[in-house]
Amino acid sequence: MAQNGGQQNPPADQNPPQQGGNNNNQNGQNGQPANAQPANGNNQPANGNNQPANGNNQPANGNNQPANGQQNQNGQNANGQQNANGQNGAAQPPTSTSGGSSSSGGAIPQTAPAGGLTITQPPQTATSYYKIAQGNVITFAWNFTYLLSTPTHLTVSAICDNGNTYPVGPTDGIIPGDATSVTWDIFSYNQANPMAPLAQETYTLDIFDERGRGAPLAPGLFRENNALRFALYKPQPYTPLTSWDCATCNHNGAWSSYAAHPAFVSLVTTMVVMFLSGYALLRQNAH
Repeated sequence: MAQNGGQQNPPADQNPPQQGGNNNNQNGQNGQPANAQPANGNNQPANGNNQPANGNNQPANGNNQPANGQQNQNGQNANGQQNANGQNGAAQPPTSTSGGSSSSGGAIPQTAPAGGLTITQPPQTATSYYKIAQGNVITFAWNFTYLLSTPTHLTVSAICDNGNTYPVGPTDGIIPGDATSVTWDIFSYNQANPMAPLAQETYTLDIFDERGRGAPLAPGLFRENNALRFALYKPQPYTPLTSWDCATCNHNGAWSSYAAHPAFVSLVTTMVVMFLSGYALLRQNAH
């Protein structure tokens, strides 16, 4: 019995466990149950050999975990792709138009009115006059109306009645698209531009966006504004009265101009008639 057991056990320890182990690895890799063949093949050997069979089952189960791990990983990737697709689908509505950013976060309705601004300073009830003098800074201010897309930038210009155009503000007329005011030091501008100083004339304030002057109207986009009129003038130096001379007065022809005036002629005629009439009455009373 000992010899037979010795002769039977080595083949059982060498061949079947190795084959069973190989089958377990192959079956484990192929995803098929790994416990069927090794369990049947290991029933003949002693109980001591059942432990290697159980030990062999663990690697098979271990091999199954990577497969499950791959499935989980694939499942996560698939979900990740769906989530990514879901995010892309949600990100499709446009959030900006014409170089600006939409304040509503969606597409601008085609029925929306064109945006613009309303001047708040200076008042538009009358033409404002500004003196070109040191320390005199002009402030133009406004409020936006019906604006659904913020411009990238605004250009502010002063168009003179003589045809010249001057940039307004310290940044050569270019200001941020969401700015609501601009300051202009007109005295410093004249000092920096002696060849093209500001004239003593009436001006039109012109404000437009990055689309340029004269851009067509569009729903929710900025509309050019040129409604404000203002004037600039230079103060004259003080002149004493003794040194003052009327440049428009005609000293030599003053009497001739008065004598030729119809009112003056009528006055002289009336005085002559009154004098003659009174003289005639005095003569009659004397006789």
